[in-house]
Amino acid sequence: MDLVNIFVKSIFVDNMIFAYFLGMCSYLAVSKTVKTAFGLGMAVIFVLVVTVPMNYLLENYVLKEGALAWIDASYASVDLSFLSFIMFIAVVAAIVQLVEMLVEKLSPALYGSLGIFLPLIAVNCSILGGALFMQERQYSSIAEATSFALGSGIGWFLAIVAIAAIREKVRYSNVPAPLRGLGITFIITGLMGLAFMSFMGIEL
Repeated sequence: MDLVNIFVKSIFVDNMIFAYFLGMCSYLAVSKTVKTAFGLGMAVIFVLVVTVPMNYLLENYVLKEGALAWIDASYASVDLSFLSFIMFIAVVAAIVQLVEMLVEKLSPALYGSLGIFLPLIAVNCSILGGALFMQERQYSSIAEATSFALGSGIGWFLAIVAIAAIREKVRYSNVPAPLRGLGITFIITGLMGLAFMSFMGIEL
């Protein structure tokens, strides 16, 4: 039940976009069409599901104080937590490079449409945010960390696909000139954020 709770909460209540506004640069730039938004959303899900559990293992078996006790009792006092940021970023960068290579190989058209924003997943704050939230919340198992990562990725995916679908329809609407483009997008994002706040009443 805890896994379901973490999963649902990370999608709707703690949504990376609507609750914390993380990853907004990619969210705004790649949400012009549903096709590119879908591709980037799937890439973000994959990167989160791979990097958060990897960073969980790194945190609990290498970095935090006493984590190296499994090697030898003499290492029980070693604390490498000051390396958390750089190690988390290194893991994210490595996985993003793998994703970029796979997308370029399997879908050159999608790779071309995503452009610079695919490698920029490495500095997408929602990806690093996932690792830091995992560290802050101190999940008790890798299953909980993976459930959180999957839920966070799906939440980000839903947000970018939803705004892309709306933006495609808005093109045919009579939007006042000063609000066209990013103006109306920010307004819609704010309204969607308010809508997602209604999920805060969910109790599992």
